[in-house]
Amino acid sequence: MSDQDDAPQIYLVTPPEFELSEFPDRLAACLDATEVACVRLGLATRDEDRISRAADALREITHARDVALVIDTHAKLVTRLGLDGVHLTDGSRSVRATRKDLGEDAIVGTFCGNSRHDGMTAGEVGADYVSFGPAGATDLGTTPQAEAELFEWWSMMIEVPVVAEGALDLDLVRRLAPHADFFGIGEEIWREADAAEMLRRYASAMAG
Repeated sequence: MSDQDDAPQIYLVTPPEFELSEFPDRLAACLDATEVACVRLGLATRDEDRISRAADALREITHARDVALVIDTHAKLVTRLGLDGVHLTDGSRSVRATRKDLGEDAIVGTFCGNSRHDGMTAGEVGADYVSFGPAGATDLGTTPQAEAELFEWWSMMIEVPVVAEGALDLDLVRRLAPHADFFGIGEEIWREADAAEMLRRYASAMAG
């Protein structure tokens, strides 16, 4: 993953649960329809056998299309499963150790909620990108929103690429596009019957 000077890129996140009999085909259709920078395997299960089988299926699809595949949280599985890196969920806490374990070539990114300080620290200790969210309003009152001002400030002050994710809609993507390097898109498209078409709509919104 690398940022670019113009339109932000798509960072596609899998559903927390999916059927291996059908989801790989949906993912392939999305990757064939729209340019995607990276896919994140974000299964909610801790069952390593299920995770491994899913990773094998998705790796075949992503790598055939020269798209990076990272895994949510399970850094110790990256090398064994032939993945490109890991998405951490504990802010800056695990970044340094994970970078040391996986080496300089692996993608190491991390979710920092709406914490500017955590994001800055993560970048300083080796994160390739920092993710903030939810970028949109949710019904979960316990989850503070990452406001547009955070992305605006980050894009002006910090060079580490930033991902906007969580509760996105097309209007919000258009508003944040000048300030985000990537948009983490997941449930926004998977809940639709035609995920590939919805992804195309998000890509159009990013392009402004």
